[in-house]
Amino acid sequence: MTLEEGKEKFIQSWGALGSSWGINRTMAQIHALLLVAPQALCAEEIMEALKISRGNVNMNLRALIDWGLVHKELKTGERREFFVAEKDMWEVVKNIITQRKKKELEPMLKVLDEIAQVDDNSQEAKEFAEVIRDIKLFSNKADSTLDTLIKADSNWFVGTFMKMIR
Repeated sequence: MTLEEGKEKFIQSWGALGSSWGINRTMAQIHALLLVAPQALCAEEIMEALKISRGNVNMNLRALIDWGLVHKELKTGERREFFVAEKDMWEVVKNIITQRKKKELEPMLKVLDEIAQVDDNSQEAKEFAEVIRDIKLFSNKADSTLDTLIKADSNWFVGTFMKMIR
């Protein structure tokens, strides 16, 4: 396999994986391209490499910047903007966890708080309240665990992970 074939396979695979962590395939492909790029790329280079429109590139770059996965880089004498991916995988994982937590877990916790206030004394309402309480307990523990993980450094995480899998 040539280097170009390897890069293409990585970009396609990372794109498919993207939907698993809450982003669209094109956004993940742009991220993958920037991860393996030896230097920062401009929007035109991304468009050409992935054969996608300027609007698609711009929209997905903004989202990647919002997620903390891509940063703008200025080059002296250039009017164009250049983009580079965060290449520290620990930072990438933490940023993805932070965004998913904010978009998925926190809204669910808010809903659980609201529906825990059901005012009904029937047996069905008591069973409902018990199920919601259990889900809320688990969700709060997950939230706390994710907060700990986000604040941790990579050495602690790798050490803890290795202990868990032994």
